[in-house]
Amino acid sequence: MSDNTSAKQIIPLTPEEGVRMSRDRLSHLYGQFGDTSAEDIISRAVEALALRMSACQRLYQVGQRREMRRNLRSQIVISEQIGMMSLADAARNVVDCLDRDDTVALAATLARLLRIGEQSMSALWDLQDLSV
Repeated sequence: MSDNTSAKQIIPLTPEEGVRMSRDRLSHLYGQFGDTSAEDIISRAVEALALRMSACQRLYQVGQRREMRRNLRSQIVISEQIGMMSLADAARNVVDCLDRDDTVALAATLARLLRIGEQSMSALWDLQDLSV
């Protein structure tokens, strides 16, 4: 294979993360509040998470690390409340990178957080379509 041929065969990588959801946490919400209220709580939490993830990305771009850390801490709390365990763990990893002032790892873990956030939200909607 010549150098010219190998350059044409570049394969883009699309990382996928394993997503962990706590069915117990979701079942507890549905048991405590009933179907309609639990779905409302989950919908509002997912909306809040989406807004916070978007804000976190913006805060990273402008270098507002203190506000970014505060944002991430609230993401952890909300994620845990609705059973998005992978998302909570990913947000903790980003906080750890902020605390260590590790700029390379911060960029990587933030990208991972955003991927896991998207996949977690999809997984949550899939779980809600099943009987919890």
